Amino acid sequence: MPRFYCPQALSSGLELSLPAGAARHVQVLRLQPGSEITLFNGEGGEFAAAVTLMGRSEVQVLVGAHTEVEREAPCAVHLLLGTPANERMDWLVEKATELGVASITPLLTQRSVLRLSGERAEKKQAHWQAIAIAAAEQCGRNRVPKVHGLQGFAQWLRSDAAATNQRLLLSLGPESRSLAQAATGATSLTFLSGPEGGLTAEEEAAAKDSGFIPVTLGPRTLRAETAPLAALAAINGLASSLSDFARGTR
Repeated sequence: MPRFYCPQALSSGLELSLPAGAARHVQVLRLQPGSEITLFNGEGGEFAAAVTLMGRSEVQVLVGAHTEVEREAPCAVHLLLGTPANERMDWLVEKATELGVASITPLLTQRSVLRLSGERAEKKQAHWQAIAIAAAEQCGRNRVPKVHGLQGFAQWLRSDAAATNQRLLLSLGPESRSLAQAATGATSLTFLSGPEGGLTAEEEAAAKDSGFIPVTLGPRTLRAETAPLAALAAINGLASSLSDFARGTR
């Protein structure tokens, strides 16, 4: 059944006009009055709904029953990314959403190729957020990860956000611990991964001084858009295994 993000108050029996993006999608799918769809607003659960009106630019629906279902990852992972170049970031945002990322913060690091500011940066943030919404609709998530605006690396380290959560840093340094060892048991963490070429030695040192623990994904060097996804999958796998074990021992 088609799913659409509708960021407004929803309740059973409410008749409303879909936001522009969702309305266009309904029209592209050529749905008709009576067609059943699913709506979610990011506040938890999802609603059954039915199309009641197909106008040239407006689509109205009648909201039905609410289902309290969540499909979130067992560990809330907040990704900090030295932004990769070209279309790789688009792909990364989509796949990270599918893998259950809690939020994404793109960072401007010394080796970042993509450098934007002002209106161009705002448009790119909106573009990435739209990708996250579409991915959440497709994969069945009822909560959309927040894609934050581009920030400087040093600026983020000085922010209040740097003082929250367990913090892990992807590193090739000899002191790096295994991800499995560092992330086991975590229910929320921040994972920092560099751009093409990685973080500089100075940036790694600054991250460690801010409380980041260096971790490794193994002996191979992964691409900038691959490493954070591999980390997400591994962290979720660890958390799921522990959850299954806990249920089995009760």
